[in-house]
Amino acid sequence: MGTIDRSEGQRAFGSDPAGYHDARPAYPEKIFDILRQRCGLRPHCRTFEIGAGTGLCTQRLLEFGASPLVAVESDERLADFLVRTFGASAPALDVRTATFESVDLPLSGFDLGTSASAFHWLDETKSLSKIARVLREGGWWAMWWNLFFDGSRTDEFHKATHTVLASLDLGPYQGSDGSPSFALDTNTRIANLRAVKAFENIQVETISWTVLFDTARVLRLYSTFSPITRLTPEHRKRLLGELGHIADQQFGGQVELAITTPIYTAQRRSENS
Repeated sequence: MGTIDRSEGQRAFGSDPAGYHDARPAYPEKIFDILRQRCGLRPHCRTFEIGAGTGLCTQRLLEFGASPLVAVESDERLADFLVRTFGASAPALDVRTATFESVDLPLSGFDLGTSASAFHWLDETKSLSKIARVLREGGWWAMWWNLFFDGSRTDEFHKATHTVLASLDLGPYQGSDGSPSFALDTNTRIANLRAVKAFENIQVETISWTVLFDTARVLRLYSTFSPITRLTPEHRKRLLGELGHIADQQFGGQVELAITTPIYTAQRRSENS
């Protein structure tokens, strides 16, 4: 078992953008309720998105009126997919092909910053400091993840496939047991937000939900996970075949997956507060 470094992870999903976009479930509607009710997402809200990927979040931000929306995506293949998918119909969208650490953004230029299922691939301390600089006073930062894991309840498919997946490499978002420890380590995430000394009103909420996928959809989903995308084609085919066999034989081709979506929000502190 090895580890996946951040630079590799930032390019782990670009080989098949359309497949990724089709396989991944949308984010819960409550995420966007929080962004609108707490974080000021509304028409003409100046917004940046870190790690926009294929636009699963980008589309909803545009629908709720984010403008301009600067979508920062380091993988040129994913950035191209964003432009092809949304560019013609979304004049508010400005796609920047760059890492967040290197992209040039105006100081105090944004009302809202977001990152959906991507922030674990960044240098957290440096990125939070930059986020604080580019948000206006009173602006909001929000980061969240769809995690195909829920430690509070038994996920039978996760349990049944543990042995098959146990030898996969780990990313920076995972603990030694394979669980998504980065997003669920609320104490550390909140402590690091506080350490920047630029945020207040820090909150975290966790949304638990489920999806029911047939075997084909389950395999499309798992084929987008970074520890699986980096396998050789032969190894990947064999592993997905084992997962498919379990889904068909033990679950009748209908798999209920438990998903946890933690969301962290923080407000840019006023210099006078």
